[in-house]
Amino acid sequence: MTKLKYLVLVTLLAACSSAKKQGSQAGLYNEPHRPQIHFSQQKAWMNDPNGMVYFNNQYHLFYQYYPDSTIWGPMHWGHATSKDLVYWEHQPVALFPDSLGYIFSGSAVADVNNTSGFGSGGKTPLVAIFTHHDPKGEKAGSATFQNQSLAYSLDDGKTWTKYANNPVLKNPGIRDFRDPKVMWYDAGKKWIMTLATLDHITFYSSPDLKNWTEESKIGKDFGAHGGVWECPDLFPLDYNGQQVWILIVNINPGGPNGGSATQYFTGQFDGKTFKPYQTDTRWLDYGPDEYAGITWSNTGNRKIFLGWMSNWQYANLVPTDRWRSATTVPRDLGLEKIGDKFIVTSKPVDELKTLFTTSATAGNIDATNYDLRERLGKIAGPFKMQVTADKIESFAFTFSNNIGEKLVVGFDKAANNYYIDRTNSGKVDFEKGFAKRHTAPRLLNKENLDLTLVVDNASIELFADNGTAVMTAIFFPNRIYSNIKIESPDHLVIKSLQLTRMKSIWK
Repeated sequence: MTKLKYLVLVTLLAACSSAKKQGSQAGLYNEPHRPQIHFSQQKAWMNDPNGMVYFNNQYHLFYQYYPDSTIWGPMHWGHATSKDLVYWEHQPVALFPDSLGYIFSGSAVADVNNTSGFGSGGKTPLVAIFTHHDPKGEKAGSATFQNQSLAYSLDDGKTWTKYANNPVLKNPGIRDFRDPKVMWYDAGKKWIMTLATLDHITFYSSPDLKNWTEESKIGKDFGAHGGVWECPDLFPLDYNGQQVWILIVNINPGGPNGGSATQYFTGQFDGKTFKPYQTDTRWLDYGPDEYAGITWSNTGNRKIFLGWMSNWQYANLVPTDRWRSATTVPRDLGLEKIGDKFIVTSKPVDELKTLFTTSATAGNIDATNYDLRERLGKIAGPFKMQVTADKIESFAFTFSNNIGEKLVVGFDKAANNYYIDRTNSGKVDFEKGFAKRHTAPRLLNKENLDLTLVVDNASIELFADNGTAVMTAIFFPNRIYSNIKIESPDHLVIKSLQLTRMKSIWK
């Protein structure tokens, strides 16, 4: 065989293999309730996003993964990559359980200065910092079964080597001692680890990722304490030239609508101590189905947030067969100031626009009783809806199918809150607390309405008032919702409504 014929044959085989893989993937992602514009693993169990790092023009998403069941079990780090935060390519499992335990949540950094010494041949090491969870120690009643360990990669995250001297941070006797989020603190030329310890946070510092010194503790006397603190994050955001530090703390249970949720605090950080501006409890997402949310590292001034789209209250029970769980859409974080308080805002990343297909618009709508199907036709598949009004009034958007199942999303002016009601949304009896109406307070005191809804086959994400009011909820209709109706007892006049259909990321 000539060299040219060989190259042609190899190319054709590769193309056939790719086409077969894409076809198989598209079929897999046609399962009932499968997200079409959100990341989900191919099969089995997934929970917390982990190790999110941007490196060499590629976003890495690791996640808690148990490949042998759709119920939580021995944790691995699953792995996927993307060049645009939209289309994801599944990668081999990155980290497997070992003699030190399961691979629990953590973070990853690009050690560009090779402080760890893991770099070789001029290659920048990616370093994963994670919790080793020893199930035998836990079962035996030990208080030191969670410790922090390292792994590194010199091939852009394709393969990983665990550090020979793990663990690098040993447990001092705290049962819940986990989920290290590490960042480079340039002013002090050191790494900072934000660690969940019981129901508070402990900060550690290190010059090399291997040797850690405790700096301070915070959180015992403020914030929500309905459950254990988990999956923290620490980073600065800019507000009109002022640097404001954000401390994210996920909590389970104790969320504003039951079960798990993500709270945050604003303040200042000097490389040793976090000093909060206020100590009231605030939530990054008021819906029932955003948890374990953290941000990508190595993205400069842009902070991109991603959460697990489920709730520990029923995550092991949701009615999906081959897979369980997905992530939220990636979100850009920012700041608003309301009075003397800084409020963290969330908005869907602009990259999602690559999924847009056809759009339909309407204006000056009397929303007293308006059927969007008459204007837009039957709705099928995921979409983004943007709504504005010069004056906000009570309203309800009802998403429904032809067998009487419905999801209601709206605003209650008297109560001054947004809500998502999934009481009659379809399959709801798998857990007694699932079928409820969930609410989020309206924080901005302004006349007008700006509302964005991102709707997938089995989830909805609400972003209102410049991203200061955010809710995420999953649902499981027996048939996809294809109708949208708007009702307003107060005669809301919608200035503009745009519905943009979105194509699947898996086809």
